[in-house]
This record gives sequence, structure tokens and C-alpha cells, in this order.
Amino acid sequence: MQMEAAPVLTSQRPTTNNSNTWHAKLTHPQPDTLAFFALSHVNHRTRPNLTRTSSHSRIDNLVESFVREDPLDDRNLEKAGCKLSMRGRQREAYSMYKRLSSRDYTNTIDMEAKELIDAIDVEENSALLQKSTVPEPSNPSWRLSFPHVVVATLSSFLFGYHLGVVNEPLESISKDLGFKGNTLAEGLVVSTCLGGAFVGSLFSGWVADGVGRRRAFQLCALPMIIGAVMSASTKTLAGMLLGRLFVGTGMGLGPPVASLYVTEVSPAFVRGTYGSLIQIATCLGLMGALFVGIPVKEIVGWWRVCFWVSTIPAAILALAMVFCAESPHWLHKQGRTYEAEAEFERLLGGSHVKTAMAELAKSDRGDDTDTVRLSELLYGRHFRVVFIGSTLFALQQLSGINAVFYFSSTVFKSAGVPSGLANAFIGIANLSGSIVAMVLMDKVGRKLLLLWSFFGMAISMSLQVAAASFYSSGSGSLYLSVGGMLMFVLTFALGAGPVPGLLLPEIFPSRIRAKAMAVCMSVHWVINFFVGLLFLQLLE
Repeated sequence: MQMEAAPVLTSQRPTTNNSNTWHAKLTHPQPDTLAFFALSHVNHRTRPNLTRTSSHSRIDNLVESFVREDPLDDRNLEKAGCKLSMRGRQREAYSMYKRLSSRDYTNTIDMEAKELIDAIDVEENSALLQKSTVPEPSNPSWRLSFPHVVVATLSSFLFGYHLGVVNEPLESISKDLGFKGNTLAEGLVVSTCLGGAFVGSLFSGWVADGVGRRRAFQLCALPMIIGAVMSASTKTLAGMLLGRLFVGTGMGLGPPVASLYVTEVSPAFVRGTYGSLIQIATCLGLMGALFVGIPVKEIVGWWRVCFWVSTIPAAILALAMVFCAESPHWLHKQGRTYEAEAEFERLLGGSHVKTAMAELAKSDRGDDTDTVRLSELLYGRHFRVVFIGSTLFALQQLSGINAVFYFSSTVFKSAGVPSGLANAFIGIANLSGSIVAMVLMDKVGRKLLLLWSFFGMAISMSLQVAAASFYSSGSGSLYLSVGGMLMFVLTFALGAGPVPGLLLPEIFPSRIRAKAMAVCMSVHWVINFFVGLLFLQLLE
């Protein structure tokens, strides 16, 4: 005989399909709700001939988890009480179950199970989403990105080396190549390199965006090798100038790419420290050039060895970049998202990839994908930020720091100070200031270091002016002049040296970053060129 459906069993079923209602019932379970699903669990255990589905298995696990948990927990005690109450109702509900046909009962349980599983899935997905958006509790390891940054700073080492390579040997070069006493020719040996650097820096942004950061480093190493070989083997002034022009092209290409690369591959909490490594590498390059040039007065033709030595770090840079990570920012900009994630994993670790990609997508949001035009940087909407960057580099060079690096031997010799000893002290002051800047960069900020650096340089110049005014008074003014120059180099290395190259990639939008750096560095090299060309004539 056909039995009519029991209204009590179906009345316990919620009348809404809203997953939020089911979520509330799961997080704050009521006795009726738990009793209903526990009853289905018990009936299927006691009636194995009924049709079972994967939904029933998940309900079994859900109900059994209530009794496996710690019984001393308050919420689990409430669930245990609910379980006791549903056992009291089991007999009544079971009698009503017999009044249903097997097919009707199975359909009813399946519908209830599907709605419960949907609610569980919603809860699990929302939990996973929240987990993926929670910031990482700790910073990524700096050790992963450090080797890549060290290789990149080889370009800055070469930059410093070629700035100082003609400082000590300039007199020997002019004697061997037949232009001794010609201050204009001596200035050209220095400034031709700077003219080539202007050309290289002008195109550095387009090269870095076109072929990537790694290949840009390799391209900057190639003309440095060619130019060094030409300068080391030449027997004429023209050959020396052509070799210096090639070297300068690589010098101009390297520093902007190094600033971009270090900013883009380093973790945020050590970005300032890594940026200071660029200045430290430049100092080491200058000191290396001065150290290699020490025997130039005793050994004839030693200046050629000075140029040959520079090919070694250039070759290391070109080869080591094969094994370094590409900039994830550049890969993401090219639409190569999976490769960007792989590089982030190499640089930051697997647990920080999602956070880094989310920050990268957020920083690139709203940026246009079309090509950046030069007019947009010079008088378009980005003119103000490019003007600020160019002014920083102009003030850096107008301070006269590179006149010290290029011609310190000549200046000290005219003042009666042994050039070798003075150059050693200049190198030590430069390196010491750079190390202090590395320690303070991420603690006190870029702006404060920059302000105090220019203030210290102004005081140093005042000391040198005072010493020059009382030059005839004896050795006291001489010591004051040398001390003022050493203080000038020290305070320059504290902020005016490292900050502009680090600050500008941080403030430029990612769309214009490479090309804006190219424009700002071009201003740097134009002023540097005239300093190298005219300083000796002004000194006379």
C-alpha cells in the first residue's frame, strides 16, 4: 500500500537555497539541522541496500568530524548536545522514513546533500581566497636575490674603473702617444669616453625595454671589451680616442640598466641597501683603477696593462648574466606572466610569488601599453617628474665630484701633495661614505640623506675656498684644503652619489621607467663631458 509522505521530515528542510543561510547553520548549528543530516548518516549505515553517492560520503565525514574533535571545546560540546538530541528523535524519524518509498527518500537526501555540499564549497573557497590575499608574515630571504644583484653591479665596477683608469697614467699616455703638454688633447682622452657614455645612456631605455635587462647588460659589456682592447694596443691619439668612445658607449648603457635591474629584482625591505651596492661597486672600480695604476711611473708602457685588466670583469659580466634572472617587471610588461612568476620564485621564494605578482599587477594598473614617445617625457604629462630626475643628476655633476676623480693626481701634485697617498685617501673616503649610506638608506630614507649630503658638500667647499685664500700662510692651509676635499668626497658618497640612481626608478611609473632614466642619465653625461673637457684649462 502506498504510504503518504511524512510532513515532519520535509518540514525540517530549509525553504531557501541561499548559501549564506546554510553557512550560518554550519557555523552555528541547530539541533534540527544536525539531527536531519546525522539521521541520513545513520540510516545509510543501517540500511546498506540504499543507493549511496559521493555526497553521502562527505556527509559521513562531516558528521563524524563532530565527535572526533576535542570534547573539551565549548563548540564541540554544543555539537555533542545536538547529537544527543537527534538520537532521541531517531526512532520517530525512522518510523516516518518507513512511510517513504526508497526512491523518494533517496531523492530527498540527495537534494539536501547537494545543498549542504554547495555551502561547504562556498565556505572553503572563501577561506582559500582570504588566505591567498593575506600579506606574508615575513620578508623574503635576501640571499636569493643577492647573487643576481652582485653580478649586475659589475657594470658599476666597470663604470668606476674606466672613470679613473686615466687618472694616474694620463701623463705617461700623453708622452707615449706624442701629445704631452696639450691640455686640450688630454681633456679629450677623458671627455671622449663621456661623449660615448651620453650616446649609450640616451638609448639605454629603448635597449632595456626592447631586449630585456639581461641582454642589455651583455650589450654594455661588448663595447667595453672592444674599446679596452683598442685603447691598450693603439699607438696614436686617434686610436686612443676611438677606443675611449667605444668604452664610453658601454659605460652609458650600464648604469641606467643596473639601477632598473636592482630596483626590480630586490625585495622592498633591502632595496635601498642593494641600491647602495651600486655606489660601492663604483668606488671599488675607482680604487681598483688607482691601485692598478701605481706602477705606471716605474714601468714603461704599464698604462696599456691598465686597459687590458678591464676586459676581465667585462667578460665575467657578459657570461654571468646568462645564469641570472630576468627582471619579472619586464617579463610581465611583455605579457610573459608565467615566466615572471618563475623568476619571482628564484628571487623571492615560492611562498612570496602570489604577493609579488599581485603588487606588480597593482602597480601596472592604469598604465598604457603603447610606446612611450620622447616628446611625452620632455613636455608631456610626465615632464615634471623627468625634470626632477634630470635636476638631481645635474646638481650631482655640477658639484664637481668627477673633477676630483679624473684629475686628483694633477691637482695634488700642483699643491705639493704626493698623488699616490692622496688618491688612496680619496678612495677610502669614497668607500667609507658609501658603506655608511648602505646602512642608513632603508632606515632614515632617501630624502634626508640627500639633503645632509649636499649640506656637507657645501661646508667642504667652504673649507677649500678658505684654504685657497690663505694658501701662502703655510702647511696649515694645505692640510685644510686636503681635508676639505676628503670631506667633500665623503659627504658626496653619503647621499648625492647613490640616491639619485636609486630614487628615480622608484618614483617613475613602470611604463616610462627605463626611458625616463635614459633621459636623466643623458643630462648627467652631458655635464660630465664638459667637466672633463674644460677642467684642466680652467685650472691653468
